Amino acid sequence: MMTPAQRSMRARLASHTSWSNTADRRARTEPATRAGSWDRFEKAIRAEAAERGESLTDEQLRSMVESRRSAYFTRLSMQAAAARRKKAPRPKSGESKPEAA
Repeated sequence: MMTPAQRSMRARLASHTSWSNTADRRARTEPATRAGSWDRFEKAIRAEAAERGESLTDEQLRSMVESRRSAYFTRLSMQAAAARRKKAPRPKSGESKPEAA
């Protein structure tokens, strides 16, 4: 069984090796870019509106997509911050946190 540090090093090695074999980075990341794009949110909102029997104006749709997209990325940001907090070393009892610069 590997330690967390060994797993992390193995993952870094795999990542660097993979990217060193990628000539067209844009093409490689395009599927992920598309997944987070406007169309993804627009399709979901249109489908939900259709299920409810609603018709949306272009302005309503644009506004809803912007809000849905903002909520999605805010949620990701909150999850990332929680993961960093969980991963950060905790001060021992009686120790104070270092001063922020």
